[in-house]
Amino acid sequence: MATYEQIRNDVREQNGKIVQNCWIAHVKELNGLAPKVAANRHSLNSRVKPCPDSVRPMIEASMRRFKMI
Repeated sequence: MATYEQIRNDVREQNGKIVQNCWIAHVKELNGLAPKVAANRHSLNSRVKPCPDSVRPMIEASMRRFKMI
């Protein structure tokens, strides 16, 4: 399984877009993968910064390249 840093670097190389860790965690959750709960997470049921719809396909493509989904 790829690390968040590897996914961030892959998206930056492929698309020139810088993504946030919280966006990667949100996409993992949407695809049925269980992300670890961050220590600074305010609520387990809501997200302060959900992944924008325009960025989600880029993160999912990176996850496919790493064979995570």
